[in-house]
Order: sequence, then structure tokens, then C-alpha cells
Amino acid sequence: MTAQDCLADDLTVVQRLLHHIDNQTTDTAKATWREPVAHYLSETRLGSELEFAFRRRPVPLCPSAALPLAGSYLAREAAGTPILAVRGSDGKVRAFRNACRHRGMQLASGAGRKKAFVCGYHGWTYGVEGDLRHVPHQEGFPDLDKRSRGLAPLETSERSGIVFVTQRPPEARASHLDALPPLIGSQWRLARTTESEVAANWKVLVEGFLEGYHIRATHPQTFYPVQFDNLNLVETFGCNSRVTFPYRAINKLREVPPAELCVDRKLTYVYHLFPNVIVATFPQRLIVIVLEPLALGRTGFITYELIDREQSEPGTQERSAKGLDLINAGGAEDRAVARAIQCSLASGANEFFEFGLYEGAISHFHRNLTAMLDESADALRQS
Repeated sequence: MTAQDCLADDLTVVQRLLHHIDNQTTDTAKATWREPVAHYLSETRLGSELEFAFRRRPVPLCPSAALPLAGSYLAREAAGTPILAVRGSDGKVRAFRNACRHRGMQLASGAGRKKAFVCGYHGWTYGVEGDLRHVPHQEGFPDLDKRSRGLAPLETSERSGIVFVTQRPPEARASHLDALPPLIGSQWRLARTTESEVAANWKVLVEGFLEGYHIRATHPQTFYPVQFDNLNLVETFGCNSRVTFPYRAINKLREVPPAELCVDRKLTYVYHLFPNVIVATFPQRLIVIVLEPLALGRTGFITYELIDREQSEPGTQERSAKGLDLINAGGAEDRAVARAIQCSLASGANEFFEFGLYEGAISHFHRNLTAMLDESADALRQS
């Protein structure tokens, strides 16, 4: 079953949301979930998460728009591995381990555009397709075969405007990528990238995106005046999910003919791409957030802001700036909550976290993560 089969179209989404508004209801899960607090505090658990959820399956690295042209590159650590992703002259994105094949020096940092990557230690030079092109004083390496000493490649694919990288040989072919819904079309371009660090476990941060039960209590002056408290649609596709957050302006669609219906400025779709990436739709922009585990209580928070190339109508930039201010303010509130939760984890107050029927997308996340780790552990024991 494809994501298109699992996810409702805009018309159905609007109809379901209006039904919830009229009946003061929301989507509910079939069961609650209890997640042991020990799972946020265990180094062993984090190691298993990194190995089996992050390294042995395709994980989103960045939006395709972050690598728009031949030679565009992005270098950062993912699950503890330095990765260099670059769009080749053939238009294909390739990812490599960011290490020179001579002495392991990292070849690039940050993002930009280059025609070749020159090692800053001894000058070994690699093309944007990863081939070793030049070795200074090559006579000093009489047995070197440059054809076999290109950059160490990682399995890379692009789906729905996202670049996915697999660090270890996967146990099975990742056919689930072919079933992703349309996410980021070619009309979107990268406006800015920001990176910060949050003093919280990566899973605590993921959880904050996956329910609207907290809107009124956490965002009384930011999101709540615009959105509803505890009113969401929750849909799942594979290990992933989509949570719909309606705006109060959705009531304006009640009399709009189906053929003219447009959900822009009426709701936000939040896609959770398992395990650690959020794609959120907002008026005039898309936000892609990568939550990169750095340690038990430290998470890299990488944000890619994408804007529509056609934003040229009068007043668009002013509205866009106001919208971004609101998003940033609400995001800061969520991160403050995550840090406060992190501070309490080791207090002994909770043996487990209780995720209720209104937090079904979080339960879906933990259920799949637990099943994946359990299956991997069983496979290792049997091998």
C-alpha cells in the first residue's frame, strides 16, 4: 500500500476537520503507550538506536533543494559519521564518508559549491563524483591504483524532494521509499539553513511535533490564537506519520466548492519521516527539521527553510516575515519544554511516560522503534 492510499486528500482532510470542530472531537488512537524513562537514559539503548534505526536503513539527510546545482555539497555528521553529499555533473546526488583515502582528513565542512575537493593535509583531489583525480608526487605511491581509491560511497537516493542515505548495508531493499507521498516539489528553493544544539534527548524533541494536545498550555500567545487546542488528524504510512494541525481560518472553507478548495493558510501538515526528520507545511514556506542525536541529552537541531520560487504577489514578503516570527516563537517554546523534560528524566519521578489516546502519532513512533530494535536484537542473537 502506498502513502497515497493511506493519506487523505485535502478535501477529505477538510471535511474530517470540520466534523471534529462541529462535534468538539479529535482523532484518537486505539490504545495508549507507556515508554520506559530508562529508554531516554540508557547509553546502550542509544547505541542500538543509532546502529539499527539510523545507520542500517535509509535516513533523510537533507532536502534535495539544499543541493541545487552540480557541485553543490553539504557536509555534516549523521549518527556519528562524517558525511559529504554532493550533486554530480550528471545531476545525481551521491554521499560519501567525509574522509580522504590517504590519511582520513575530512575534505569539506558546511555547505557550498565546488568543482573538486582538495584535501587540506596533502592535496589529494577528488571529483564531485568521488573519483580520485590527483595525488601530488604520485611516484611516492608506486602501488596506488587511483581507480580503487575514490571516496568511500554510501547508498544514496532521492525521493519526494529528500536525500536519503544508508550508512550500513541494509538488511533488505528499502522499497518503502518508493511509497513516500509527494513532499517537496521542484518549485521550492532553499532560503536558509540554521543549526543549533538542544540539551534534550532526540526522542523528546520528536515527540513535541506529533500532537496538538499541548497547544493551549504551551503556546497560549503564539499558536493557540491561530490554531485549535487538541484537534488533529493523525495518519500513518509505514513507520512514518502525518499530523494535521488546522487553523481557525479553516471555517472559511465551509462554503467553498470542492473544485476551488485550497488549504494554504488553513492548516499545517506535519510529516514525521522515521526516525528523526520533520517536514512541516506553512504559508509560503516548508520547514525541514533534522533532529540529530549527539549524546543522550544532546541533539543537533538542523532547520532547512524552503520558499516557493513564485512568491511575488504584493504583500507576500511581509506576511511571510510575520509567519516566520510566529513559527520561531512557537518553536522556541517547544524546545524550552524539551529541555525541561530532559532535566527531570533522572529525577525518579516517572518510571514511564504515558502517551494517551490523543498522542497516537507518538505511540506509533515508539511502537515502530521498539519493534525495530527488538527484531534487530533477535537477528543478532540468531546469527
